[in-house]
Amino acid sequence: MIDAHHHLWDLEKVSYPWLEAKGVVRFFGDPTPIQRNYLLKEFCENAKVEGFGASVHIQVGAADPIDEAKWIDSVAKSNPDWPLVQVVHCDLTSSTIERDLDLIQEMPSVRGVRQIVGRSSEEDSKSGTNELLSSTAFRNGLIELGKRNLTFDLQLTPELILQASKVMSFAPDTKIVLCHAGSPADRSEHGLEKWSRDLRLLSDMDNIFCKLSGLGMFDHNWTENSIAPIVNECLQQFGPSRCMFGSNFPVDSLYSDYSSLIKAYRKLIPKLVYETVFDKTARDFYKIH
Repeated sequence: MIDAHHHLWDLEKVSYPWLEAKGVVRFFGDPTPIQRNYLLKEFCENAKVEGFGASVHIQVGAADPIDEAKWIDSVAKSNPDWPLVQVVHCDLTSSTIERDLDLIQEMPSVRGVRQIVGRSSEEDSKSGTNELLSSTAFRNGLIELGKRNLTFDLQLTPELILQASKVMSFAPDTKIVLCHAGSPADRSEHGLEKWSRDLRLLSDMDNIFCKLSGLGMFDHNWTENSIAPIVNECLQQFGPSRCMFGSNFPVDSLYSDYSSLIKAYRKLIPKLVYETVFDKTARDFYKIH
């Protein structure tokens, strides 16, 4: 089994401004409990018990993304018994994009890029990340990833799906995966109906996949029943062969322990497609051997 979306950090080796900022509440809640080192050993202790044997590290806001990428690459090399690959941050709008990607691809653990388009409307209004969708350079960067056989992790909010679908359509040869099922924050009947309708714009593209991950960030008191409509809709729209599981730990550890999270997903995902959703989709997408 592969956990296709989690984070690690060592605050003595890599600087993370958001982890060092005390008392600052984020879009997913109060990060205080996770503002400490979270290393592979701790992650594996939880994941192995549930049957996982490999994982994908996703970049997580380091002050210097290359420092983070190099550290994760060293962790992967030091732990050959745990296949660990990574998705790094790279500014696809940079004038030095080709040189930057050359540097990134020198690291054997790198499989793709994540440049966050949207987290929440409040944070996005300050960061301006939504503007990426209006950038020709960003679009060209997505196309370049496909040429290099690198993947792209797409994190956005539901209100950006329409615009994002138009941008993603320019890069049909780039494998793209939607983080956190598109972050459906509005869990009302109306909210989920609109999310589901817009989601079709992405699921209709064969090169776009979906991560069943991070659903606790917008519902801190989530239950198996409360996330069921989201999981079921993603499986129905994308199909199991384009869905993969990700714990989003340690962020989602703010609302659940690892075992409880897996228990819920085991009940929601049909046994017939366990191997596909918990293993094969991520293994093929991220080329985990």
